[in-house]
Amino acid sequence: MNWKGLVKNVAPTIGAALGGPAAGTAVKFLADRFLGDPEADEKDLAELVLNSSPEQLAELRKLDNEFRVQMRQLDIDVFALEVDDRKDARGMAAKTSLTPQIILSCLFIAGYFGLIWALFSGQVVMTPDIEKTSTLMLGVITGAMPMILQFWFGSSQGSKDKTAQMAAQKPG
Repeated sequence: MNWKGLVKNVAPTIGAALGGPAAGTAVKFLADRFLGDPEADEKDLAELVLNSSPEQLAELRKLDNEFRVQMRQLDIDVFALEVDDRKDARGMAAKTSLTPQIILSCLFIAGYFGLIWALFSGQVVMTPDIEKTSTLMLGVITGAMPMILQFWFGSSQGSKDKTAQMAAQKPG
């Protein structure tokens, strides 16, 4: 288990802050209160959290209440920030135009077939080293093409489908 997941299980408010836009505040708070070193970084915190005793984890739970009160005094809802952060990312993905994806994919595919033509047409003179390198590149690109197309089209479509499904489930 990673250290942030452990913190989220023991101290949900601090864990939520670590996973969102308030991560810097949560790290600073933990470094100061849990580690006793305001200058400590995430690596130091990770080491301490992962090697914590049950007593230290109980202390972390107490610090979670203190952190929650401190955030409330600053009028910050850590859980709302985390939800808003994800909602903004989904909204941005839903608004993304497919035009750049289509243009880049067409350029990529044209380059791919151009490389095939250069290798196998016999009209381009290549040295054996260039031919070996080009053949290797062709193999790598052939293997990567499904992943590249899935990245451009599959992930965007999946985000749109999730957004549409969430909108359909909302009451009202």
